[in-house]
Amino acid sequence: MAEKISKKVNKKIEKLEKQIDELTTEKQELFEQLQRVSADYANFQKRAPKQIADSVAYEKKAVLRSLLPVVDNFEHALSHASDAQGEEGLDNIIKGIQLVFDHMLDALKAHGVKRIDALDQPFDPNLHEAMMRRSEPDKEDDTVLEVYQAGYMIGEQVLRPSKVIVNKIEEEKPAEETTEAAEEENDKQES
Repeated sequence: MAEKISKKVNKKIEKLEKQIDELTTEKQELFEQLQRVSADYANFQKRAPKQIADSVAYEKKAVLRSLLPVVDNFEHALSHASDAQGEEGLDNIIKGIQLVFDHMLDALKAHGVKRIDALDQPFDPNLHEAMMRRSEPDKEDDTVLEVYQAGYMIGEQVLRPSKVIVNKIEEEKPAEETTEAAEEENDKQES
């Protein structure tokens, strides 16, 4: 009987040793996998800033390249400005500046930048920055009367809000209030 118990114990020991070996092998494989993942992550951390910097530099170059023709056009306009004489010369300079301006807007548009259309639009604090209010009764209240500085958007984000002058219609006071205010003013002057 002792022999039977001894065989059972030996089988159990063998089974446990085999299980220990399997677990040790699995632990070693997981440890090696963890080391590889850690090394990959460390390499990623080193690579990512360089890739971002390279990407930003590439985009910066693209933007600057699109602006170089505008600079060239300004240079041409300035070189011809000294030759301009009389009203026709002035008209040519103005046309040249308008062409350069249009070209600049096209270059911005190519990069997803668009101008905010503000004139005669309802005032929107997300798109406009009110510089002052003016009253024009023939226009609706809170309507943009004048654009002081154009605003621009890239996609749905505002790069710079439009600086505007907004219409504010003064509400007329009832006749009673106006009369009372006038009487108070007269009383003050008599005192």
